Amino acid sequence: MTQVAAESVGVLVRDARTDRGWTQGRLAAELGTSQSAVARMEQGKQNLSLKMIQRMESIFGRSIVNVGGSGKPRITHLRVVGGHQLSGSVDVNSSKNAGVALLCASLLNRGSTTLRRLARIEEVNRIVELLTSIGVECTWLNANDLLVRRPAVLNLAAMDVEAARRTRSVIMLLGPLLDEEASYRLPYAGGCDLGTRTVGPHLQALREFGLSVKAHAGFYAIQAPEADTADRSFVLTERGDTVTENAIMAAAHREGTTVIRNASPNYMVQDLCFYLQGLGVRVDGIGSTTLTIRGKARIDVDLEYSPSEDPIEAMSLITAGIVTGSEVTIRRVPIEFMEIELSVLEQMGFRYRKSDEYTAHNGHTRLVDITTLPSELTAAADKIHAMPFPGLNIDNLPFFAVIASCAQGSTLIHDWVYENRAIYLTELNRLGARVRLLDPHRIDVTGPTRWRAAEIGCPPALRPAACILLAMLAAKGTSELRNIYVIERGYEDLAERLNTLGAEIEYFQD
Repeated sequence: MTQVAAESVGVLVRDARTDRGWTQGRLAAELGTSQSAVARMEQGKQNLSLKMIQRMESIFGRSIVNVGGSGKPRITHLRVVGGHQLSGSVDVNSSKNAGVALLCASLLNRGSTTLRRLARIEEVNRIVELLTSIGVECTWLNANDLLVRRPAVLNLAAMDVEAARRTRSVIMLLGPLLDEEASYRLPYAGGCDLGTRTVGPHLQALREFGLSVKAHAGFYAIQAPEADTADRSFVLTERGDTVTENAIMAAAHREGTTVIRNASPNYMVQDLCFYLQGLGVRVDGIGSTTLTIRGKARIDVDLEYSPSEDPIEAMSLITAGIVTGSEVTIRRVPIEFMEIELSVLEQMGFRYRKSDEYTAHNGHTRLVDITTLPSELTAAADKIHAMPFPGLNIDNLPFFAVIASCAQGSTLIHDWVYENRAIYLTELNRLGARVRLLDPHRIDVTGPTRWRAAEIGCPPALRPAACILLAMLAAKGTSELRNIYVIERGYEDLAERLNTLGAEIEYFQD
């Protein structure tokens, strides 16, 4: 960026800030930088990365630099120069899935909720936009700490429909909003394209509380139940994470005792339960498939909470070390949610070092540091498939397609949950892999792979998209991964953090 261009951008940044009535310190907190850095930006004395410009545009809701044609939405891509070994260490960020659940659960609290170390990702941004649109005060105290305070009365009619339809997490508002109004509408859920992902189990669970939901014309029409203090016990037809969370949040503001059977005991569910305990809700059975919840009709507590680290991001970073044959240390790995994955990897010949255990900021989750070591891998003896916790996590399954591509022999991977995700993993073939689609749920992966550079459009599913990016790290030459919005939905600054380990990745726009 030339000096003249930098000065022009600085003026636009200053104007956007003053239009908001913000100080330089407030903008610095939103951006996760210093006030002096903001001052240099506005004076045209600070080089601005494309990523920083995009973050400011997201915050201000306006264009800062017009790239790629007037009036057209700009699409971001990644350029990867692969074939480098990685080194160094990197921390695992907090869980995206836990963060989204906690944001939804903050609606239960009439006091203030401060979420520490919250992942600054697009999925979180969409939920923050939703909450703000209905009157919730959401204030970034710094780069990753968010203060949430709801008003006495929410304006559900003002909900940001566009933001709602860009995330499937909107369905998780049903539990906390159970009887907020006698009747209201909620936009249809969006998010990843993973085939038919029915909301039926959510509606089945919430009917146990008397909620009536009818779908028509792009919205769910909701009739709230009457308040009661009844005890209830029911079984979930699907042991889903978000289904369990919705049921838990509904139970949290019912004074009776609710017993939920076939509940998910996964990491994000545990974080939600720990948060609710901090609000004074009694939750028994955390980590098991039977939860007993004694709710409160009114919750008014000022609480700080730190969501635990993300086992899916941990698996992503471990995969980066494996596919590049590198020695890298991944710190703050939530080991209790990674034990099956590591056991399968050990059976394939993966070598690593593991530190002693320590405790996460939430006071509960067990963490370790994992150092990957260059390893000679062989194909898994049995098929690799996911199972509900404590089994191999369904979101970690796709990374085994990249890992199996580095192993000698053929590995069968069975993705029985999602209809389309296995198909997206065949895009690894464009980088030199040998992934054979057996049916919509099964692939056969033969290795080892001589990775080669390629230009690939990002598939519309988060984990397969991340897998392609990780494989590009191993492919000598320059690859391009185009339209990476889906990755930004689930990872905070993944490319920059890989760059700190020695990767060579840059953002660009057409």
